[in-house]
Amino acid sequence: MMINDRLKEAIKEYKDELTVLRRKLHSEPEVSWEEYRTTDFVCEYLDQLGVSYRRTEPTGVIAEIKGGKPGKTVALRGDMDALSVEELNKDLPYASNEDGKMHACGHDAHTAMLMVAAKALNEIKDELPGNVRLLFQPAEEVAEGAKALVKQGAVEGVDNVFGIHIWSQMPTHKVSCTPGPSFASADLFKVTFKGRGGHGAIPQDCIDTAIVASSFVMNVQSVVSRTIDPQQGAVLTVGKMVVGTRFNVIAENAVIEGTVRCFDPATRDHIETQLTHYAESVAAVYGAAANVEYTRGTQAVINDEESTLLVQQVASEAFGEDVIYNEKPTMGGEDFSFYLDEVPGSFALVGSGNPDKDTEWAHHHGKFNIDEDALVTGAELYAQYAWAFLNK
Repeated sequence: MMINDRLKEAIKEYKDELTVLRRKLHSEPEVSWEEYRTTDFVCEYLDQLGVSYRRTEPTGVIAEIKGGKPGKTVALRGDMDALSVEELNKDLPYASNEDGKMHACGHDAHTAMLMVAAKALNEIKDELPGNVRLLFQPAEEVAEGAKALVKQGAVEGVDNVFGIHIWSQMPTHKVSCTPGPSFASADLFKVTFKGRGGHGAIPQDCIDTAIVASSFVMNVQSVVSRTIDPQQGAVLTVGKMVVGTRFNVIAENAVIEGTVRCFDPATRDHIETQLTHYAESVAAVYGAAANVEYTRGTQAVINDEESTLLVQQVASEAFGEDVIYNEKPTMGGEDFSFYLDEVPGSFALVGSGNPDKDTEWAHHHGKFNIDEDALVTGAELYAQYAWAFLNK
């Protein structure tokens, strides 16, 4: 039997186990940098397989399947952290047992898929012309985990890296992986305005930061609409504004927080510069002061063309040509970008949306769930990609 067929049959055989693993992870969610039980669970599984690994600090696992023949090294990444979201699917037998915590993005599926892919690959390790590194990554949701694993040697000696994200906006089993931008860079900003407070009945003696902040919020959108090329996708969102302390006191301080998303590095630089310029200019008009804190989060995920074409080839051969789906780039952020800063690779989406199973809810929603039939697709795609890359 061909190796590809052996991998396919193994993943099918482990379908029930794959579901059990995912459900256990789903019922025991841990948020970023708190994935201690999840790390232990992965390590215990790898121990059973006889796969060598090391724990990363403070959570996470880097494992390696040593091939029986010399060759390259390919890394497969699955993230593990949950979100501070209340599970609304209370009737599920595997619903979260942690109040205010939930796997609302599919990372439980990613971890389970990578565990079972490791099991299948480990069974053919003597045939592997190279090595498969397994990255069980913490803290993706705070955009810190990938960077931390890179610092701890995750991609040292790695020739290529591949990741998967379950995607509820795509039909179950479909696979999307296109060259170029996939996920946007995701930055945070915080603008603090300082004015002069006072009695609400005596505005002439004050500098009202409620007015300053409101003017900024209303005008800052023109950074995107009037200062960048309309063909360069970008979004600037103000998500939080805290102004004032009491109904009859003119606000002395105002704090605004938001996010910037785009795909192009030059556009990113421009928006950061313009946002500061707008804040300082609006403050100057009213005689206030402005302080801008701009924090760069994830880079844009830019899929390497050669790796992406290999994903498409692997998916077509494993599941048929009609499995390929062309999902548009998303303004969502993904810290997988930090691996791509170091080595070539690609990031694929595997559909899990099924209206009959009520699994089309948006990621990060309290009713988010996945069609578990997609688990087999994801696990096999991990394994088949590793085999294909090492045999290139």
